[in-house]
Amino acid sequence: MCGVAGFIGSNCDHRTAEALVERMVSALGHRGPDGAGVHVDGSAALGHTRLSIIDLAGGHQPLLDESGEFAISFNGEIFNYVELRDELAAKGARFRTRSDTEVILELYKAKGEACVEDLVGDFAFAIWDRRRRKLILARDRMGVRPLYWTKTRDRLYFASEVKALLATGEIEARPDPIGLDQVFTLWSTIAPRTVFHNIQQLPPGHMMIATPGRVDIRRYWRLSFPTAAEDARCDADETAIAEELRRLLADATRIRLRSDVPVGAYLSGGLDSSIIAALASDVAAERLKTFSVTFESGEFDESAYQAQMVEALGTAHASVACRATEIGAMFPDVVRHVEQPILRTAPAPLYLLSDFVRQRGYKVVLTGEGADEVFAGYDIFKEAKVRAFCARQPHSAWRPRLFRKLYPYLPALQAQSPAYLQAFFGMALDQTGDPLFSHLPRFDTTAKAKAFFSGDLKAALNGYDALAELRADLPAEFTSWTPLAQAQYLETVYLLPGYILSAQGDRVAMAHGVEGRFPFLDHRVVEFGARIPSRLKLKSLREKHILRESMASRLPAAIGNRPKQPYRAPDSASFFGEGAPAYVAERLSHAAVASAGLFDAAKVAMLARKCAAGGALGFRDNMAVVGVISGQIWTDHFFAGKALQAVPALPAA
Repeated sequence: MCGVAGFIGSNCDHRTAEALVERMVSALGHRGPDGAGVHVDGSAALGHTRLSIIDLAGGHQPLLDESGEFAISFNGEIFNYVELRDELAAKGARFRTRSDTEVILELYKAKGEACVEDLVGDFAFAIWDRRRRKLILARDRMGVRPLYWTKTRDRLYFASEVKALLATGEIEARPDPIGLDQVFTLWSTIAPRTVFHNIQQLPPGHMMIATPGRVDIRRYWRLSFPTAAEDARCDADETAIAEELRRLLADATRIRLRSDVPVGAYLSGGLDSSIIAALASDVAAERLKTFSVTFESGEFDESAYQAQMVEALGTAHASVACRATEIGAMFPDVVRHVEQPILRTAPAPLYLLSDFVRQRGYKVVLTGEGADEVFAGYDIFKEAKVRAFCARQPHSAWRPRLFRKLYPYLPALQAQSPAYLQAFFGMALDQTGDPLFSHLPRFDTTAKAKAFFSGDLKAALNGYDALAELRADLPAEFTSWTPLAQAQYLETVYLLPGYILSAQGDRVAMAHGVEGRFPFLDHRVVEFGARIPSRLKLKSLREKHILRESMASRLPAAIGNRPKQPYRAPDSASFFGEGAPAYVAERLSHAAVASAGLFDAAKVAMLARKCAAGGALGFRDNMAVVGVISGQIWTDHFFAGKALQAVPALPAA
């Protein structure tokens, strides 16, 4: 795991180009504390900062082939590199290192841009093809590893993080109003957009071919599902599917243990991380080391379940306690690494956990992310199913009571009346044909935070509609899928790479030089999961049914049958009350909010008083206060506290 950076464009002298890319690489030092390098070749330059995991002695980058005509800067891991290397060597390729990086380069020489189709892994790489004078950028199918780019008058720059682009000194940091609106509606931007004006991300499953005069972006992979009719006709044997799923997961886990440094695993106490830890324990050469985070409040803490799995697997376990005051204290560093406003504090404990892992000598951990998206584990899938059921009798007083069964871990919700449940979950019951039906309540709740947008930001948005853009971005075949497949697509293609793998994944782990590996996001597992009939993923209201069945013999029953409890952390309580960090009052002051320009200072003051009073806050207020605080931190770090200066209004929607 590493950081990549560079450019293609107009020539400059070698020393100037080298110094420019060195500045970019320096901004990515946290991603690769084990080494750095720069390669300059006329109109192109590649930079790299290294986290050494495979071929510790010989894997330095940028790496050139023997002829010097091809160079690569690579962030990530190719987990099937051993098999690919053997295939290439059998065809005459000669290798000078034991690294997976050289395998990508030799595969490109053999197959050109089609090389990405053979890669099983998480990657973002840049290949400079001197013979053809072109730069190839590619990002993995699921969006595990980030890759950003921008164009100036003379050059196209790329990097693993936005801060490296800004380090060139040639790119003005300005917020993108549409990107902000999307975050405060969808939790993430719609790729390729980011929250920075004129800075884009290469979408997952895409590659870019750039020459000094042209940029061509192509999709090489897309998540797809059977049609609803095909799903209904599928009569595949459940036992056979469960056995094949276990085989695929076992192989995905096995190859993710390939490393020249020790590999540990996160163990939250939930089903997904428990499955990965169990599969890893079965094949690990030594006793598996597991790590977890615990909380003071029983509402968030899962340490009892963690202890059950540690005893069942016999892992060497270590945990770190995370207090609400620590979340508040570390939050500015989290936002600086995440590089965008966020609506939950959940990335902060994972930031703490990755630091804890690194301090104990580990650079690599397996995690359970992706299972909820691929095998229908989130409450939103069950909620959509119940809402569709309620829509058939919208005035029933009994059907809304089903929502209590979905959220047993939310005591405040359990205490609500049927009328409240009807009002909260019953929105848009007349819109079952809307492609966003499954997510409309979430988007509506999230968008309430936009009430705190300033008049200037609202004017700049000029009636923009994030949901309309999301609908337009969906593939043509989307409407032919089952309702569950549609909901899974929305989670997997947008929220997963845009928030889960970014804010809660790559950024907070790489802030401390820790690489996360995700067996559930092996594209072979993802494609197999998409073909499993919906009725076997969400069976009645039993989420991840087929996944549970596939691993039933390997897990304690209390874990294997445990209902989903989403990973959460204290939100507003992290910023107010005893021990509250001093920066909160400063960043939420009338002067600071007015100066930044993103939020309405008077409304923010009212929200801050409400939080300081210590009363219970609902979902909307919690999201709003975290969004405002993170937005103020983001503004202060990237725009010196004056975000909306010189931001033009958009054309009318």
